[in-house]
Amino acid sequence: MQKIGMAGGVADGGVAVRSRRTANTLFWAALIPTAATVGGFVSQYPYGMLWVGVLIVLATAAAGSIVAGSVWRRAGAATLVGFAVFALGLFAGSNLNETYLKQLGERTGAVVVEAGQRVNAKGDVRHFCRVLGDSGSRAELGDIQNCHGQFATGRRVVLFEDRLGGLDPWIEAGGDRAVDPVGLGITAGLYALIAATLLYAGRRRR
Repeated sequence: MQKIGMAGGVADGGVAVRSRRTANTLFWAALIPTAATVGGFVSQYPYGMLWVGVLIVLATAAAGSIVAGSVWRRAGAATLVGFAVFALGLFAGSNLNETYLKQLGERTGAVVVEAGQRVNAKGDVRHFCRVLGDSGSRAELGDIQNCHGQFATGRRVVLFEDRLGGLDPWIEAGGDRAVDPVGLGITAGLYALIAATLLYAGRRRR
């Protein structure tokens, strides 16, 4: 009878260990891609939030790589997660910014009063568009806000403005609220890739 009881205790302990391991794996598989997505979106905000978003993505990439590589001992998964987190932060920021502003933003008319480009100390080209809204408001938009040199001075455009006032407006030639399906597909694919890789690494941990 004692042997039976011990066997039952061992079995119960094994089930408990597997349950904790599964919960731990699901936690990291959900946390890492979600944090990378949040970091990418935060980087779209002005007032230095770009660097906050970059730090979030860097910390997320490091955490995912450490968990998969050092803790679970899956070097291949750690490398894939690290690179995929960087890519997700890059794609998610721009695509979620566009999706949020075009779907939920307030649509207003404006005129481009000046358009051009600047070259920073590193030699990187940065486009800008100064716009005058129909309400009299002025704004200077850049590449993050969809100003890539495609709008000439005097061009009539449409702005999608954040109703909460946190994000700079998104500039478009017309008022269509349709978003880029390719960008959203890439974002969703990277999110799924990171989650699936961590799920596999967690289940196959050594």
